[in-house]
Amino acid sequence: MESVTTILLLLLAVVASGALSRASPVPLPPPLVQIALGALIAAVADRGIVLEPDIFFLLFLPPLLFLDGWRIPKEALVRDRRAIVGLASGLVVFTVLGLGFVIHAMIPAIPMAVAFALAAILSPTDPVAVSAIAARVPIPKRLMQILEGEALFNDASGLVCMRFAVAAALTGTFSLVEAFGTFLWVATVGIAAGVAVTWAIIWVKSWISHRFGEHTSSQILVSILIPFGAYLAAERLHASGILAAVAAGITMSYAEQFGRALAVTRVRRNTVWDTIQFAANGVIFVLLGEQFPKIADGAAQVVQEAGHYRAAWLVIYVLGISAALIALRFAWVWLTLRFTLFRAARTRRGMQGTEWRVIAATSFAGVRGAITLAGILTLPLATQDGAPFPARDLAIFLAAGTIIVSLVAASIALPFLFKGLKLPPEPSHQKEEDRARIAAAKAAIETIDRLQHELGEGRDDADIYANAGSHIMEIYRRRIDSRSKTGDDAGLMRKIDAIERELRLAGLHAERDEIYRLGRTGQIPEESARSLVEEIDLVEARLTAKAPARTWR
Repeated sequence: MESVTTILLLLLAVVASGALSRASPVPLPPPLVQIALGALIAAVADRGIVLEPDIFFLLFLPPLLFLDGWRIPKEALVRDRRAIVGLASGLVVFTVLGLGFVIHAMIPAIPMAVAFALAAILSPTDPVAVSAIAARVPIPKRLMQILEGEALFNDASGLVCMRFAVAAALTGTFSLVEAFGTFLWVATVGIAAGVAVTWAIIWVKSWISHRFGEHTSSQILVSILIPFGAYLAAERLHASGILAAVAAGITMSYAEQFGRALAVTRVRRNTVWDTIQFAANGVIFVLLGEQFPKIADGAAQVVQEAGHYRAAWLVIYVLGISAALIALRFAWVWLTLRFTLFRAARTRRGMQGTEWRVIAATSFAGVRGAITLAGILTLPLATQDGAPFPARDLAIFLAAGTIIVSLVAASIALPFLFKGLKLPPEPSHQKEEDRARIAAAKAAIETIDRLQHELGEGRDDADIYANAGSHIMEIYRRRIDSRSKTGDDAGLMRKIDAIERELRLAGLHAERDEIYRLGRTGQIPEESARSLVEEIDLVEARLTAKAPARTWR
């Protein structure tokens, strides 16, 4: 019973964090509010949640990484693949080496192998934290896509580096060849497992739906189970379950392009996944806040290992590590950008005068999060001879403190760095979208014209079918006309579309209010009212899918 109460309390904190974040007079990312609420829960409720790293990884990371892989634009991954690969692999190794020496030099009591292990688990950025920061900070779209791509793929690099650093701390040996071979196995088998599991489940699901019909709730549940299946399959093969979940999400996005699911399934599934994402993201940071006081107490007890006697040195260590992370990231991005500009000098003209701010923003946007917290908690309790693992509590505190500092630093620095920053305009896909709408409308007209003749052939009321078909085809012809305009005419048509959208939204709101009134007064059955409202909601969702609508209250 107490476990259920704790879960409900965590979810309540997530709900409260959203309201507090929106009510804040300054841009305050929800993760910071959630961490504070978690610490408040620990201080007041004293729940004493035991955070098992393996369970934490399994419950939270697969669905969140799967959803990020599912929704991230694939053309962005292809377009910026060099930058993403460089950040997800090269920067990880660069950070492990550089930060490992910095930690050992700053805190000599931490052995070199443990320092490298801590640096390794601090090297991956977190897609959950990056997305949370982007919700309140206006990060340019392309930079955000690069950061998300980096965060999706750098986990395997960091976790493999950590695994071998821990092994070196336990055994005193390290093999570069073995480490490289393990990384190849972890990455390739993990990705392959994610792809294979997803395609297999989708094929079985499609076969069942084709033979026996599609059940919406079952389809949604299957989509939720896919990331867990991919994660467990990869872990069973001693590969990266994290990469398997990401690969499963990317595979799911390609499979969805065939449009085999029912429209109602897609609408309801998106709603369910949005709720899962909101709840899981929030609970992760609430748990971090709940764990932090206990982690701080453990670190304060071992601070003397570093040769100091004041707990204030813990804050200095965290700030030093955070500054080193930002500096190493800045150096890597600057060097890679210099190399890119050396190969293509024309690029410099597009970023002249703003280059340093873009690099600085990229450096501060490398936020750490759930993967760092869960990974550092997997440090073993003891060495092979039974002695306590050196500086374990201190390493856990430094990792948790760095997560919080990275969130605070990004929240403060990014709005300043992006203020007034002029970047090359994002490429517009309006022409491609217009062509797609025209092609789709023409296909609809052709199908409707053919079907109205087939339905009305040999019937006395064939003219009814013709009239109905003409009415519907006229809607598609208007769409073709509006999307075929160019220049000033195109701007005028889009303005007309916007006005029509606002008027239609006002009408839909009035429809819904009237149906609710009829339902409350018993003039129509409750079931009928619910069905009619759902129809209106679907139309409104379509109208507001790409543009914020005015709230008619």
